[in-house]
Amino acid sequence: MASINTDLSDLRAFVAVAERGNFSAAALEIHLSQPALSRRIAKLEGALGVRLLERTTRRVDLTAFGRNFARRARELINEFDASLLGASELSARVAGEVTVACVPSAVTHFLPEVLRDFHARFPRILIRVVDQGASDGLSSVIRREADFGLNYIGAQEPEVEFRPVLTEPFVVACHHAHPLASRSELRWADLAGHDYISVARASGNRFVLDLALAGVPELPRPFCEVRHIMSVVSLVEAGVGIAVVPRLALPRQGHPLLTAVTLVDPAVTRTIGLVSRRGQLLSTAAHQFYNAILARGEDASLTG
Repeated sequence: MASINTDLSDLRAFVAVAERGNFSAAALEIHLSQPALSRRIAKLEGALGVRLLERTTRRVDLTAFGRNFARRARELINEFDASLLGASELSARVAGEVTVACVPSAVTHFLPEVLRDFHARFPRILIRVVDQGASDGLSSVIRREADFGLNYIGAQEPEVEFRPVLTEPFVVACHHAHPLASRSELRWADLAGHDYISVARASGNRFVLDLALAGVPELPRPFCEVRHIMSVVSLVEAGVGIAVVPRLALPRQGHPLLTAVTLVDPAVTRTIGLVSRRGQLLSTAAHQFYNAILARGEDASLTG
């Protein structure tokens, strides 16, 4: 890089366009006017002696050389930024924005500690948490509306990279006064005859359960279906019935009204992971937050 007439600002400009696929969005991201951004791209292309971008009236595409160069440029920028972040006084001055599409249960019971610690280290980085259902959150990542996501679906999508963070069980949620609340564990067959609440078929959690329980006899028949898992928990808390929910959807311990009972025969789990577009290189701010979530997952224990 030192042998050509360019600098890190030109590389940042190019990477912003490459990742956003749009000059106006890239200009907004790096706080430049569109003419100034175009001049930096032209300067970089002139220094390299090759075209990096193919411009049309509607979008911007990378040339073959541009695709390879975008990855190398992002790696160089991240290495440079990471070298600066080693000093805490410099970390406090790092600015940026990160958008994360996150399933609501993880927002409530997983992200708070990560956000608190991350903000203490990087007080000038803005974290936008878009709390969405699983399908909408995955779509936000694929459509580039979020830098990455925290989700339990996406592992089978060819355009998505899914990196597991933690595995949690589904449990039986009961009101403390319910007859099943005193049991140490329950089988699916034990739920028959009790008022059972379920999430609707449009829910990602329902998809996980239906997939795991295909062919299992004696499943409870719901008398009520709602769309969101947190609404199910609210109904259980009100004593309306029992439900099978992910462990993260319930308080860890000490709730005055709710009890979580281990569910077996069969036990069902879901894996929450970081989802990103395959081949994507995250910005320095997004990369740091991604790693912070990953580290928190390694410390979490939700298997019981």
